[in-house]
Amino acid sequence: MEVHLTPEKQARLQEIAAWSGLGTERLVQEAIDHFLKEDSEFRAAVREGLASLDRGEYLTEEEMDAFVEEMLRT
Repeated sequence: MEVHLTPEKQARLQEIAAWSGLGTERLVQEAIDHFLKEDSEFRAAVREGLASLDRGEYLTEEEMDAFVEEMLRT
């Protein structure tokens, strides 16, 4: 797979790589690993949320409003 980046993005990646002490290829690999992990966790959370809805486990709008208000008070 090839990815083509704008010169600005290439320059930014080189700056970050130099600052972090990683090579640009390693930096990009780590960024991709992070993205894939986050994406997997997000999709799992969505699946769990949908399963909860299917089981009838959810808050009403009023319950959610009260929950948020309580969080903001503390």
